[in-house]
Amino acid sequence: MAHLELTQEEPDCADDGVWLQCIECGETLAPFDEVHYTCDACDGLLEVRYADLPTWDDFSGRGVWRYSAALPFAEGVSLPEGDTQLHDVPRLEEEVGVSRLRVKHEGMNPTGSFKDRGMTVGVRTAKELGVGKLACASTGNTSAALAAYGGRGGMETLVLLPQGKVAAGKVAQASLHGARILEVDGNFDTCLDIVQDLAHRGVVYLLNSLNPFRLEGQKTIGLEIMEQFRDEEGEYPDRIILPVGNAGNTAALYKCFRELEASGAITGDDIPALTGVQAAGSAPMVEAIQEGREETRRWESVETKATAIRIGNPVNAPKALPGIRQTGGTAVAVEDDEIMDAQRSLAEEGVGVEPASAASIAGLRKLRRQGVIDDSEQVVCLTTGHLLKDPDAAVEAGRDPEAVPGTTEGVLDYLGE
Repeated sequence: MAHLELTQEEPDCADDGVWLQCIECGETLAPFDEVHYTCDACDGLLEVRYADLPTWDDFSGRGVWRYSAALPFAEGVSLPEGDTQLHDVPRLEEEVGVSRLRVKHEGMNPTGSFKDRGMTVGVRTAKELGVGKLACASTGNTSAALAAYGGRGGMETLVLLPQGKVAAGKVAQASLHGARILEVDGNFDTCLDIVQDLAHRGVVYLLNSLNPFRLEGQKTIGLEIMEQFRDEEGEYPDRIILPVGNAGNTAALYKCFRELEASGAITGDDIPALTGVQAAGSAPMVEAIQEGREETRRWESVETKATAIRIGNPVNAPKALPGIRQTGGTAVAVEDDEIMDAQRSLAEEGVGVEPASAASIAGLRKLRRQGVIDDSEQVVCLTTGHLLKDPDAAVEAGRDPEAVPGTTEGVLDYLGE
């Protein structure tokens, strides 16, 4: 995919060494003079580019803004976010039989998902542009993060959700943080079509992952994984496995690795294989990888209990598909029962995640059974949202409560003690 090679020749339109560049035709745009979501010339996706790329020595502090030298601003609208745990899961590691398994738990961000990383940069960009109303389409986590960060920034927020398809915990967050919630008669992709139209009409500022500045915040997941794994294991991971919905994280991590290699911070041999996992009922990226296609086919009908990745038209596929292929990765679809079983297994290790997050573990298990991943690999599985994001799913996956008498003796008798 030559059109995705990283170029750093600073154009005249750059602002303090930052500009936007189309991944399709190479058109360059000023980043903050006016709002751009896609290329003016060809409607291709945009990436944020920098004249100077940092090395590990340029990073200091904590969280997302530790990496300000790799971001468009020195600071953002922050809660703060980032600096999430890289968990050991020894029983799962032994079960799947890889050399090393760590779990990066993005559910420990302020609103309970990785989306906070994107919003701290995205809302800061909105302020730079001087826009007033923020908006997104969402399967839940984006709406919660947008509402919280928009509220923090003193801005009005509007979220479009597919009616009856969003977990209660996420709707509650968006509501309490003050967002105006519109429930749309349609799926997530219908919501995104509408909010994109509103954005192009200038009614709102779009903060879905189509917005290239949001992905800049999300690429700090990759920076953290590489630093944490290197510091604790003495080398970089061989593979990163992650759930795929709109494919923003896949695109962001691929950009992160390209920038690290271009700066000399890592070599090409250090880049982990990006491996995407989708639910079988919502797997257009997997279909494209398996069929060798350069574009995804929009799935008009999608269904899975993993609501956060119930997306049939991943907008970042043009960035993410090359990321998977050029890092030597792959993509796999897993059934809902495999996802729920993985959710229980993570919970038994003390790591509580929503169903979509557990897709990474389910995918690891499947790829090990197929022999795609071998026993020598050091693997990081990304989990993207907290268990309490979807309390109904947690109740379904967990044990049922047991009614007992209201006395100690009654409890002892019931337990057979």
